[in-house]
Amino acid sequence: MACVSTIFTRVIEGEIPGRFVWRDETTVAFLPVALLAPGHTLVVPIDPVDHWIDLAPEANARLWRVAQTISRALDEIYRPLKVGVLVVGEEVPHTHVHLVPFTDLAQMSFANVDSSPAPEVLDRQAEALRVRLRAAGHGDFVPTP
Repeated sequence: MACVSTIFTRVIEGEIPGRFVWRDETTVAFLPVALLAPGHTLVVPIDPVDHWIDLAPEANARLWRVAQTISRALDEIYRPLKVGVLVVGEEVPHTHVHLVPFTDLAQMSFANVDSSPAPEVLDRQAEALRVRLRAAGHGDFVPTP
């Protein structure tokens, strides 16, 4: 199991600012700085395990439960065709799941990423997701910005 400190570790620890929408004892979720589609969210285990197949079974199960919960909220907010999932991990060696509400399959391609979305757009998207998660009864895990 390869564990290294990563840029996600720095975000999780607050060294780099992040737009968090979820935090529990093992898992966080936040908006990335580059978006594939409105609502694009990353779900990340707190432990910096490089490859998702190396996660402890409990951490892996929790990661996917959180991903499913957030995906339901994204589905309610954006009414996409689907909420797609990408687990790539090449760019940051810290397990992370991309949740992407898409209306067109091209939105699932990193070739079409918006690399500099406006900060106020990201703030609105994060707040909409926090509001929806609280309304669904997950307020204990929704951090205040």
